[in-house]
Amino acid sequence: MDAVLFFALAAMVLVGSLGVVLSRNPVHSALFLVMTMITIAGLFLMQDADLVAIIQIVVYASAIVVLFLFVIWLLGVDRHETLEDPRRFQRPAAVGLGALLIIEVLALAGREWVTGERSVRGALDVEQTGNVERLARSLFTDFFWAFEVTAALLVIAVVGGVVLARRGRRPLSSEVGGGA
Repeated sequence: MDAVLFFALAAMVLVGSLGVVLSRNPVHSALFLVMTMITIAGLFLMQDADLVAIIQIVVYASAIVVLFLFVIWLLGVDRHETLEDPRRFQRPAAVGLGALLIIEVLALAGREWVTGERSVRGALDVEQTGNVERLARSLFTDFFWAFEVTAALLVIAVVGGVVLARRGRRPLSSEVGGGA
């Protein structure tokens, strides 16, 4: 039964992921993202990771995707977009800054950072520390790099969504001249 449930949830994750990428409507993409996040929470529940599953639903499926939906609706991404680039210097500057950021991340990734005492899996006694403390220690020591990369990707996704949404908006003639 576990294998059947796993493959059903995995298929739903794949369908939702493809829906996010292939959907032409950004609202539909965000709803597919909600489906994917909730299904991933189901996979976490199969692994007896109840706290991570609840965090997946409350933080990612609820808060972040709802934020994406509000940005999409507020900025009106549903309108027709133009691919003209009004600022010629912006694209080369973005490529240069992106390359600089990648170089900095690669340079910092090779360093050993002091983030606390290294924990050994299973070394902490469950009765002395709770699940949340064990998860926090593991997250901020063993998986600190993955945690930071995930945070950076979420920020990049929000900024990218806003940039794509603002691309097609043109000021009205009354806004440009300032007159009625």
